[in-house]
Amino acid sequence: MPRWLPRAMVLALALVAVFQLGSWAFHQLIGLLINILIAFFLALAIEPAVSRMAAFGMRRGLATFLVFLGLLIVCAGFITLLGSMLAGQIIKMIEDFPDYLDSVINWVNGHFHTDLRRVDIQEGLLHSDWLRKYVQNSATGVLDVSTQVLGGLFQLLTIGLFSFYFAADGPRLRRTLCSVLPPARQAEVLRAWEIAVDKTGGYIYSRGLMALVSGVAHYILLQALGIPYAPVLAVWVGLVSQFIPTIGTYLAGALPMLIAFTVNPWYALWVLIFVVVYQQFENYMLQPKLTAKTVDIHPAVAFGSVIAGTALLGAVGALISIPAVATLQAFLGAYVKRYAVTDDPRVHGHRTTRGSGGPGPLARARQLWERRQGVAEPTVADSGTRDSAETDSTSRNNSVATADSGTADNRPADPEPTDSTPKDSEPKAPGEGSSGSS
Repeated sequence: MPRWLPRAMVLALALVAVFQLGSWAFHQLIGLLINILIAFFLALAIEPAVSRMAAFGMRRGLATFLVFLGLLIVCAGFITLLGSMLAGQIIKMIEDFPDYLDSVINWVNGHFHTDLRRVDIQEGLLHSDWLRKYVQNSATGVLDVSTQVLGGLFQLLTIGLFSFYFAADGPRLRRTLCSVLPPARQAEVLRAWEIAVDKTGGYIYSRGLMALVSGVAHYILLQALGIPYAPVLAVWVGLVSQFIPTIGTYLAGALPMLIAFTVNPWYALWVLIFVVVYQQFENYMLQPKLTAKTVDIHPAVAFGSVIAGTALLGAVGALISIPAVATLQAFLGAYVKRYAVTDDPRVHGHRTTRGSGGPGPLARARQLWERRQGVAEPTVADSGTRDSAETDSTSRNNSVATADSGTADNRPADPEPTDSTPKDSEPKAPGEGSSGSS
């Protein structure tokens, strides 16, 4: 046995053990890493506000605390209003459920000639096996629901603490990162940090504007239809549709449709139509204009980044994918060298006809139509034809001018008047004599 073989085997086993240990630790800490990632992007989002308040002499810790306090008050107020609205609507639906059931039973009896009664249906539901199993499963799942709620609260607390530390100690964190890098790398890290702050803040700013426009539009519709809790529903639609990618629009429109259905079933249809139409207006008209200067990312790239983020990190990846891709695109764009594009028709999507140097029949027809409208400039062929026409007209004018000049040269010149000839006497025609001649 070679002397190096035992050492190689021990080294290979050690590497496999380290890899397995690292993989196990990564899977155990994946939840914490995701929370830290969310906290980092949240800190980047509030960084402009904290830096602006710190520029006026306020300590960064106090500025960060005030920003978080404002966010907490807004979220708590919104959740309170939404919870009260939902509780009121649920109570109203429970109270009006017998009337809805009577109307449905009367419609079924009238159209299908049946003899259904509300008492029989209620007794059948109360004594059904489905309801009994549902109640048992709900009772056993109360502990799981409580555990999930406590876990969610602990996760929110973790994200809030990390984001507070990232925002309050941002300069210290940047100095710590730059202290282990050479000066050239330090400039790149600071540039990437600045780009990330700009893109994340711009993303939050553009989403906030679109949420405001969406909330106002839906409030006008809900108020016109007379649907209760129109302001709270408008705020719900604006926030959920903008800050939950891909499926946020449908989740946001479901609640107003449900409330509108309790007022009038046709109102729910109108709300659905308005949600679909407004979504198209937002995708093709409003969003490109608002995000052109803030995020500056193509809609196809944004959609693909949301899908990739959802596949990697779930709902968290869908939420942070767009600012992350916008930051990466802007950072790479600063180091990618670009050249001037050649003036080729194929760049603009125009194809030239093979075997002929001139434009195709469609291009010639379009040039003829534009020339008639007085829009298009003359092409090379048109300029040649026009030059030949101008040359022919010029030659004809020159020949006519030459003939006129020759005739004028052969015509006798008029005698100049002398002093003896009166200036007002008119010349007599040839053949005319004096008045005394015969």
